[in-house]
Amino acid sequence: MAEKQSRDEQIGFHKGSLSTLAKERQELTRIVSIVEQLMQMHIGALKELGVDVEKEAKEVSKDAGSGSKRKAPIEDIL
Repeated sequence: MAEKQSRDEQIGFHKGSLSTLAKERQELTRIVSIVEQLMQMHIGALKELGVDVEKEAKEVSKDAGSGSKRKAPIEDIL
């Protein structure tokens, strides 16, 4: 009987964890959407001011690519 209770507790724990993580993912998606909207507003304002945003983005990505380090996968961290 103790084994059955332990299994049921484990199942409940994992289901609760998944439920919490799904809600966290939903909130993160909402935050990313807001950040994207704000970025688009700033890009539009810079374009109106005559800044070539695409040119600057290419320069930034080129600079970042030359010295970038790959991050370890989460499995390696855990």
